[in-house]
Amino acid sequence: MRNCPKWTTHDLVTHLTTLLSSTVAAITDRPAEPLAAVDWPDTLGRWDGQRLAVREALRLPADTPTRPPSPGTWLLTVGDWTRRLAHETAIHRLDAESALAEPPSTRFGDAFAVDGIEEFLTCFVPRRVADRDGVVRLEAGERTWTVVLRSDEAPEPAEDGVPDLTIAGSPDDVYRALWGRPHAARVVGQVSLLEPLAAP
Repeated sequence: MRNCPKWTTHDLVTHLTTLLSSTVAAITDRPAEPLAAVDWPDTLGRWDGQRLAVREALRLPADTPTRPPSPGTWLLTVGDWTRRLAHETAIHRLDAESALAEPPSTRFGDAFAVDGIEEFLTCFVPRRVADRDGVVRLEAGERTWTVVLRSDEAPEPAEDGVPDLTIAGSPDDVYRALWGRPHAARVVGQVSLLEPLAAP
């Protein structure tokens, strides 16, 4: 896959199946199913099985609390998991499409992309520890976010600040840029400041 050169499509499907299994486990408070698929029929069978399982799990009310992803981490609701899966699947859709000889020109709507940017900033960024100082500004359509980086601290949102790095463009392109996928956003300033924010 062009987007993820170290991954095969099999790796991608296995990763998503593992995420679905973990989601079901968190919502139902049961152990995640072990995934040891090797061949494609087994891999796709497990993928289909977990897709059905997660659809059932997500039928619970959105405000239903779930088990934390790991001990000592933040609490998530069923609604949070729904949002997490939506964006994880969207980004990996781009990865799967990048394996095609002629990838389709997939674009995400503004509202979805803006929500993806906010989900990234609230879900992933607080779990990072910066190794440098700087101010990052994101400009996606009419929305703007500012993130302050301080060495040895978790990045924090800010109301304003003189940016050392600005990423500007359509919500779709800024969304992709945050996730390290090909994009057409304008990137001006210290590009290295993206590293402390990098997606896992």
